[in-house]
Amino acid sequence: MSQSLSHAVALAALGGAVCLPSQAAFLEDGKATLELRNFYFNRDFRQADASQSKQEEWAQGFLLRYESGFTEGTIGVGMDALGMLGVKLDSSPERAGSGLLPRDKEKVDGAQDEYGEQGLTAKFKAGASVLKVGTLLPKLPTVLANDSRLQPQTFRGAHLNSTDIAGLTIDAGQLRQVSQRDSSDSEDMGLTTGGAKGIVASASSDRFDFASLAYKWSDQLSSSYNYAKLDRLYDQHIVNLTHLLPLGAGQSLKSDLRFARSDDDGRSNVDNRALGAMFTYGLGGHAFGLGYQHMSGDTGFAYIGGTDAFLVNFVQIGDFANAEERSWQARYDYNFAAVGIPGLTFMTRYLSGDNIDLGVGKPDGKEWERNTDIAYVFQDGPLKNLGVKWRNATLRSSHFGNDLDENRLILSYVLPLW
Repeated sequence: MSQSLSHAVALAALGGAVCLPSQAAFLEDGKATLELRNFYFNRDFRQADASQSKQEEWAQGFLLRYESGFTEGTIGVGMDALGMLGVKLDSSPERAGSGLLPRDKEKVDGAQDEYGEQGLTAKFKAGASVLKVGTLLPKLPTVLANDSRLQPQTFRGAHLNSTDIAGLTIDAGQLRQVSQRDSSDSEDMGLTTGGAKGIVASASSDRFDFASLAYKWSDQLSSSYNYAKLDRLYDQHIVNLTHLLPLGAGQSLKSDLRFARSDDDGRSNVDNRALGAMFTYGLGGHAFGLGYQHMSGDTGFAYIGGTDAFLVNFVQIGDFANAEERSWQARYDYNFAAVGIPGLTFMTRYLSGDNIDLGVGKPDGKEWERNTDIAYVFQDGPLKNLGVKWRNATLRSSHFGNDLDENRLILSYVLPLW
């Protein structure tokens, strides 16, 4: 383990040393952190005909991140680096597949003892525009890199971000390969086809083009238009409008409206319209949310396999994005900073979906999910920056899918190196 970690750290740190410029800003504006992430995952399959009774694994992750500053001049040059290592603490062939660890190819359905990944990103800055080429972790409505397990999902490609025009943010780029959260390998990108989405794709793709325009009209109102094309699989347009309405001392109403249109691009049957709305009333440390989501078209919502979906009802286990599905959500959050306990937060929500199209002659599918999160981050003392989070979920469905009970316990500690 120590040799693998040293190898990962050394390669990641190499990004800050290769072709090191003489300009001091390259180093002075740089920062490096080491995140330790200890993750226990337990998922019980409750249906009688389940082929696997549970997924249960425990692992330790190490994530070293380095971000340099930029050299001086018309075009500033910089380098970012990422080194990751995952180590198995507990697993077995009967309990593997949680997404924490890759399956061991030499053992039937077993998990590897350790795995790692290194990534380098070159970056170039002109004015308020930055071009990154290499390893990317995009966070855009059309592609949201997943970071819900031991290691984050990463992509290889190019991403241009520009904020030269006041209030306007422009993003554009192309992704060529993906490395999933439980893998060290880069591969072509595919579609999420699980559940009752009815999506059929005959190929994967090595090209994902994206562009986004986001404009902040005021401190309360913002909107965005996003386009993406997963070559040969689908085209997608997403619009989003968010508004925050102050209602007096300690009160507000946030509205989040989303609409997406997805169509096939030759080698799939994607045909989807997704409408979502989330309204959240804030009162001191309390937040009360109501959400609605509606799928229409021949298939469910389309997004790259392994990523998060930009949907108001995308939650811990389900996405409620099956063909013709209608779903609603009730959510409650509380921030204990309001009563003098900063760092402690609580969230619970309930979602219900119905009208799921399971095919001709079959009854409509239904599902519901309940989530609870409790998290605490130590604010001071010797344990400062140590985070503890417990996530619990229950999922039940009729006529399709799995019935699941799930618990996740996550300990994380971020150590600033400089």
